[in-house]
Order: sequence, then C-alpha cells, then structure tokens
Amino acid sequence: MMDLLDLLHETMSSPWVYLAIFAIAVLDGFFPVVPSETAVITAGVFAASGAPYLPAVVLVAAAGALVGDHVSYTIGRGGGARLLDRLPPGSRRRAAVDRARRGIATRGGLILTVARYVPGGRTAVTLTMGAVHYPRRRFLAFDALAAGSWGLYSALVGYLGGLAFEQDPLRGLLLGLGLALTVTVVVEVVRWLRGRRRRAARADESGGDAVRAGAVSRPADAR
Repeated sequence: MMDLLDLLHETMSSPWVYLAIFAIAVLDGFFPVVPSETAVITAGVFAASGAPYLPAVVLVAAAGALVGDHVSYTIGRGGGARLLDRLPPGSRRRAAVDRARRGIATRGGLILTVARYVPGGRTAVTLTMGAVHYPRRRFLAFDALAAGSWGLYSALVGYLGGLAFEQDPLRGLLLGLGLALTVTVVVEVVRWLRGRRRRAARADESGGDAVRAGAVSRPADAR
C-alpha cells in the first residue's frame, strides 16, 4: 500500500500529470470507458497537499473535456447523421429520433450540462447532438459551460477529500469518489423520475385522445 501511495505522490508531483489529465479527459469524451472523473478527483486529493496545482488541474480537465466532447460531436455529425437519415419515415426509431431532436432543440444546453456529470451519458448526448446537426456555435458555448463546471466540480470534490484526510490521501480519495458517485446517483434518479412523469403524461394524453375519438364515433355508429 505504501508503495502505491509513493507512486501516486511521484506521479502527482510530476509536471507531466497535467498532460495526462488532459489526455484522459479528451479520451473520455468519445471513449467513455476511460475514467476521467477518477483521474481529476485523484489530482484534487493530492492538490490539497500542494502538488499538483489545483487551478491548473481544473483548467486542463475542462480543456480536455471540451476537446473530447467536440470529437464526439464531430463523429455524430458525420456517420451518425447519415444513419439517422436512412431511418424509414413513420418507424418507431425515426419517431424517437424526432423526439430527441425536438428536445435538444428546445433545451439542448441543459441536457448537455447535466449529461456531463453522467459517465457514458455525456457521449450519447454529444453524439446525438452532432447527428441531429445541433448548431456548432451553440454547442461550443454550452459545452464550455458544462466542461468548465465539471472540471471545477471534480477537482474540488477531490480537494475537499484531501483536506479532510491530509495525512491519509487514500481515505481522501475514497471520500471524493464517494461524493462523486452520490451526485451521479442523484442525477440519474432525478432523470428517471422526470422521464417517468413525462411518460405518464403522454399516456394520459393518448388515453384522452382515444376517449374523445370514441365519443365522436359513437353517434355515427348509432345512425
């Protein structure tokens, strides 16, 4: 265990750590198995003891996330757009895509910002925004906000854990990861509840339409 901590100390005190954080955040933007949150939180934990420098961690993490999201957006805008255009009109998948397009058009900034805190979800959203040709300038503006807030949040979560356990960085790291996991779970629960409410509202609306259609057809049947 001490060997692992010594290795982490050496890694986090190296100037190359900033390049590593940037590269990991870029990859996580379009290859979501790369644990960028863990890297940034770990850096934040050790930043509490002086190295690495916390503002630099925030900056490179946000810049990497911004670049990675744009790579994902570009991939979606290329191959994804062509795939969506081939969906047959009137199909369920085409209808789902149309709903996604309308949702992104009306509240794309909010969707993008929230998705940045959901590992894996961010890639799906950025790919979809590219595929439906969400305006690139608006994507850049909202993604800058999302990436910046995510970099600050991830680094500060680790930093708080490092401050709480200055003599035991491993516990600080576990605390930081636990806080990040809690936030992710809360976001997912809120999204699930909102989705369930929207589905219930659509079901009620469909039921009301069916009742009205039946009421209109009954007089004709009676004749």
